[in-house]
Amino acid sequence: MAKTPALPLFARALGAPPSLIGWAVMASTVPGIIISLPAGLLRDRLGARPLLIAALFVFATAPFLYLLVHTIEELAIVRFYHGFATAIFGTVVGAEIVARYPQSRGHALGVYSAVSTVGRSLAPFLGGVLISAASFPGVYIGCAVAGVLAFALGLRVTTDHPPDSAPGPGPDHNASSAAQVAAVLADRVVLITSLIEALQYLVFGSVEAFLAVYAAHRGWPAWTIGVLLGTQLGIVVLFKPRLGALSDRFGRRTLILSGLTVGMLAVAALPFTARFPSLLAINAAFGAGFAATTAATGALVADRARSGGFGANIGVLRTIMDIGQATGPVLTGALIGVGGYRLAFLTLAALLALGAAAFALSGSGRATARLGS
Repeated sequence: MAKTPALPLFARALGAPPSLIGWAVMASTVPGIIISLPAGLLRDRLGARPLLIAALFVFATAPFLYLLVHTIEELAIVRFYHGFATAIFGTVVGAEIVARYPQSRGHALGVYSAVSTVGRSLAPFLGGVLISAASFPGVYIGCAVAGVLAFALGLRVTTDHPPDSAPGPGPDHNASSAAQVAAVLADRVVLITSLIEALQYLVFGSVEAFLAVYAAHRGWPAWTIGVLLGTQLGIVVLFKPRLGALSDRFGRRTLILSGLTVGMLAVAALPFTARFPSLLAINAAFGAGFAATTAATGALVADRARSGGFGANIGVLRTIMDIGQATGPVLTGALIGVGGYRLAFLTLAALLALGAAAFALSGSGRATARLGS
């Protein structure tokens, strides 16, 4: 709710041009570049609970700071602080899940993502209504209530992570942190798959941020923008567990390539219509493509980890992913400033096409196409 649709609309209300809106959106992804890998390494050694509590503390406190924001610079600072919560939480939870479900990682990650996306799907609807009814303070008060409740529930978590047990070419638990990271970075499959994830999130973050601004530019009210973006996330909820299970059975590679192709076509179509039904259908297709790609990328990276190295592998994945997610809104904002929305969305589609071609030519994932092969 603090991000979609409130963030770009709040930045716009502060008088920020598209280029500065991109920087504000990017601010929350920078902590992922800084902290994701250290969080994964710490999880491998200390367990999940202390890191989860730290992340939930940030979730609980950050919403109150939005109430003090009066400039785009202050908004970017608050977003930077808020980003540490997602960076730590996502890395640690991802590593826990792949450790606990070695034979069904795609499905398990898909279920987790779908459950968390339920909140992301409700947020645009609720956020759009709150903006229309109570302006931006109402949104951030709602975020504060949710954050405090999450922190209270997190204090009840007592389960430590089980011993990791997955054969593979990744790092060893007893190795030093530097050796673990070096082993992960030397794995070409992990690197290429992480780059694909970064590219997918680059485009997803850009569409999430600037589709709202595009619709507002067309004069749509906030509640319709919430419906548009919430539907996209609802598609992710419905599709991702099923697609993850398909990747467990039939391999990760085909799913990744299919998702990139669907996403490319959908993003290329976005700037050629301003009618609500058409944008809704196109955005839903983009959500399905995003779900297909990301249902398989995390599981493929986890397939490459040795015992004790899940945190390191997931940490590398999320660090590279956050670089892409941080780059996307800034790049898109600059492109809109130069050539408008058509140039921006077509460039994003071209990037997905290049990613699909590179992944297809690389052969990434063939050796680990099916678990147990």
